[in-house]
Amino acid sequence: MAHNPPLQVVGFIGTRLSDAVRGPLVLLNSDEARQRLIKDEELVWVYGPRRHDLAPVKIDETIPRGGVVVRDIAGLAPTEIVRLIKVDTDRPVLAR
Repeated sequence: MAHNPPLQVVGFIGTRLSDAVRGPLVLLNSDEARQRLIKDEELVWVYGPRRHDLAPVKIDETIPRGGVVVRDIAGLAPTEIVRLIKVDTDRPVLAR
């Protein structure tokens, strides 16, 4: 996966019920997003060491290359390694 190297969680934002802005989010540097063909506000799968979740991406130039900041994604902590996989909405669902 040369085009999708792992990323390190460099920050975690946990929100409260009273917060106006809540929910899963991934903050990512534009160079890292471009390498993975991810656009601003696009949905991605966030694969961590224990589970995977869907979250939108927000481009943020203050995030260092090779790192991500996540908000409200359970099962992740700072310094853990994650992979971001773009959601493929073009592939048809196979009948079972």
